[in-house]
Amino acid sequence: MNDTNPSSAAALRAFAIMELVARSDRPVQLAEIVEQSGLPGPTAFRILSMLEGAGLVQREPTGKTYGVGHRLARFGVDIMTNNSVRAERRAILRRVVDEIGETCNLAMFGGDAIIYIDRIETDWPLKAELKPGSRVPLHCTSSGKLFLSQMPKAKRRRMLESLVYKRYTDNTITDIDLLEAQIERIAVTRVGTNNEEFQAGVIGIAVPVMDAKARMIASVALQAPVARLSISRALEFVPSLQRAAADMATTFDSADS
Repeated sequence: MNDTNPSSAAALRAFAIMELVARSDRPVQLAEIVEQSGLPGPTAFRILSMLEGAGLVQREPTGKTYGVGHRLARFGVDIMTNNSVRAERRAILRRVVDEIGETCNLAMFGGDAIIYIDRIETDWPLKAELKPGSRVPLHCTSSGKLFLSQMPKAKRRRMLESLVYKRYTDNTITDIDLLEAQIERIAVTRVGTNNEEFQAGVIGIAVPVMDAKARMIASVALQAPVARLSISRALEFVPSLQRAAADMATTFDSADS
């Protein structure tokens, strides 16, 4: 950080801290940020407080660690939505939609919700339309429950305790213990399910997109009217979704290179 402009130097220090928080696979302590950034403790704390106030980082419930804030998560999603590999990702989604015959999407974790990065609709007139950039709940969507299933148990429990359990349909699970039990099963199968829990008459199936370190970075999911596709029949398309997810993983590798 050799910029002699004080404003530029301060901005670079703030950006460096956001990078440290965003790269970590768990909430980070102030001492870790000080050690990795080389900043004095009071300076790092002051910057973290500023970033927290702006929604760019968030202090975990313990008050001792920091994670990605909702604005930083949204910024990352906006980059993924508009970057140079979007055409390649849409081609992958188009192939799986043509194979399955139902709407498919690419989604990412957005702090307290799932955000659709891209989506290809089926040609059927009866479909559930949600545009790229749409935010959907964690507790009643196939991708949301899948992301929760991949979290360390302690972090997952904290997340579950922080959610607002709005009942969208008669099938929406609003009991935290029942939901956690279902998420434990999803952690084993690595297939998220939504049995008319977010929209009445619509089911969903999601599989993970994994990075080179075996971390879930996104999901590929299908949605369909239950009148046309039952959830048991939809599960037969899991191998197709998994192939699309493997292809999708290569686009994240190329975007990072």
